[in-house]
Amino acid sequence: MQQDRYVIRSMTRPEFDLALDWAAAEGWNPGPHDAAAFHAADPEGFLIGLLGGQPVAMISAVRYGSGFGFIGFYIVRPNFRGQGYGLQIWNAAMARLAGRTIGLDGVVAQQDNYRKSGFVLAWNNARFEGLGGGPRPADGAIVPLSTLPFDAVVAYDRPFFPDDRLTFLRAWIDQPDAVALGVLQGGHLAGYGMLRPCRSGFKIGPLFADSPALAEHLFVALRAQAPEGAPLFLDIPVPHAAALDLVQRHRMTKGFETARMYTGIAPQLPLKRLYGVTSFELG
Repeated sequence: MQQDRYVIRSMTRPEFDLALDWAAAEGWNPGPHDAAAFHAADPEGFLIGLLGGQPVAMISAVRYGSGFGFIGFYIVRPNFRGQGYGLQIWNAAMARLAGRTIGLDGVVAQQDNYRKSGFVLAWNNARFEGLGGGPRPADGAIVPLSTLPFDAVVAYDRPFFPDDRLTFLRAWIDQPDAVALGVLQGGHLAGYGMLRPCRSGFKIGPLFADSPALAEHLFVALRAQAPEGAPLFLDIPVPHAAALDLVQRHRMTKGFETARMYTGIAPQLPLKRLYGVTSFELG
């Protein structure tokens, strides 16, 4: 019947809010202002599957630069799973990113399914939870990121991502109610991080720094911007021992893991300077 036809198309901007609601229901804890930054990254890159005009599935297939893409937000409403709607929207996402290296942060238990589409495990990421607050450090090397030239932030960020993400980055660090800080060493940017509110508590991401000591300074400064005792989350690459030391030092507890996987040749990211992932949804 016509009314039961399954249609896959790009989301409208208002439908992004639905995507965040679904993500929250899955326990992914998005931020209230994430949608604007996600939309800025690739306005056509968020797909929705409609059955008889009703949304039953969604996925993001975001293009970065000329050679990279990232898949996220892969959700099928529970009562429509196992009927092929998820596979169809997955195939549409893969087709949209054809010819590019593709990354994702997938559920660890689903690795075998992702391998069928050519994905190979690079490493695992893990979410840790602690508490916000604490004294604000009197450290002149910590500065608001907005006081630095945006070009300097883009240049520092560039090695941490496989392709250009300038448009996303500008929207991400400028989102309302967020705090973005940089740390200077010898007058140059040597790390930066951002704290933003989420559906539950606050999340730090990204957290990049040239040394464990600088990462510690940034983390403490960002944590202090969250209300005392509020839930605080940080997603780290598990193979990075110094990042693991940081969360353990601050008595954060481990939640779930994701499998960071790529098609083709995995990008060589500087994991030893990567203390916090920007976003599981967009990389």
